Amino acid sequence: MNTGLPSQDAAQAAPNKGPAVVVGGGIVGICCALSLQRDGHHVTLVDPAAPGDSTAKWSCGQISLGEIIPLSKPGILRKIPGWLLDQTGPLALRPAALPGLLPWFLRFVGNAQHERIVQIATAMASLTHHVLGDYARLLEGLEDKGLLIQRPVLQVFDSSAGVERERGHNDIRRSLGFNSQVLNAAEIADLEPVLAGKFAHGILLPQWRFVSDTEGFMVALTERFIAQGGRRVRGKVARLDEAGGRASGVTLESGERIAAEHLVLAAGAGARAFFGQLGVNVPLQPVAGYQALVRDAGVSFNHSVIYGDGGFCFTPMARGLQIGGTIEFAGNSQRPNFKRAQIILDKARRLLPQLHTDNVEFGVGYRPLLPDTKPIIDRCRRLPNVFMAVGHGQLGLTLGATTGRLIGDLVAGRTPGLDLAPFSAYRFGGDPAQGNPDYKRFSENLQR
Repeated sequence: MNTGLPSQDAAQAAPNKGPAVVVGGGIVGICCALSLQRDGHHVTLVDPAAPGDSTAKWSCGQISLGEIIPLSKPGILRKIPGWLLDQTGPLALRPAALPGLLPWFLRFVGNAQHERIVQIATAMASLTHHVLGDYARLLEGLEDKGLLIQRPVLQVFDSSAGVERERGHNDIRRSLGFNSQVLNAAEIADLEPVLAGKFAHGILLPQWRFVSDTEGFMVALTERFIAQGGRRVRGKVARLDEAGGRASGVTLESGERIAAEHLVLAAGAGARAFFGQLGVNVPLQPVAGYQALVRDAGVSFNHSVIYGDGGFCFTPMARGLQIGGTIEFAGNSQRPNFKRAQIILDKARRLLPQLHTDNVEFGVGYRPLLPDTKPIIDRCRRLPNVFMAVGHGQLGLTLGATTGRLIGDLVAGRTPGLDLAPFSAYRFGGDPAQGNPDYKRFSENLQR
């Protein structure tokens, strides 16, 4: 993919500020690398996979500006037995994984109270308000102007009850600056002719956007990074090296050592391997998100469309129609269950019988999810030249550019333009069962 560079790129003009290593080459990692490069650092990006082959590749591709409501919602506790029994729903829980996940879920359900939901939404809104502007700076000068599609996203529902369920959360979003518009059957059909006659209830999310090629999006940013003098190493980090109370670089499994004055950990679910060394208690859980990529689908979508009652979405991409959104709590197991992707495809075919499914590829991305669904954007206290950009859950693609800018501020010693306290790596302390009124009820339900 060809990339055009701005005539005066800040990375060329800024003075050298010493070498930096970014661990993790997904969307958050490449955005952090570009931000550091713009500040004048010689940056090495380390990742075991090829450019673009990361969690965000297997996502719905949405730039979800108003997706600020945490996954934990009132009544979530009552749904967990259903997740165990119904493996065909939009959210599933592997029974064998439950004992190990119990402490995580205790923290998770503790965020289901209205007051906590508003606090989390307010913090997340402080990030997402900057997303489009931050991406505009990163994408400036790229030849492929179609990578970020400037169209809104739709939600459709089987009945008015779906719209009503979203009303309270949309009121919170609206209070924080994110608008929505209720759609009727004619309006849905006008926006998406392929759905004409199928839905009479929907919501337009006018500030959201979507990406035409999640893999190509990351490849284009990586090519820009390399064209500006960055180095990308394909390998796995075995350890963070230390000297004198600071990180001195990384050592790869191959034995290669890369020195650094600054180190950014942006390795998604893989960051868990380093939390002990960094001295942080971070309950990060990899959650499997499944997708079906349908090439030559025989149907055409103008927008990315979320089927609210179906629990999945359609996104038209350059490489085909991507259908996904179902997630699975599988604990530490990295064995994908592609029956989850087949379930999505079967539901899509029932909705759109004309869908051609002769050429389908299944994929999975492991979303690094924290119990309060907020990411970590912070400096390590034990090794103060290590910076953490992890735990973005389902919003890695949305928050990549903004996270990169904020990490750049922290590395440079600049005061970020927003309060990063809600995104501290040190916010998870103590026993999650203490003071949690749901603990006893949760344990009793498990014993039944």
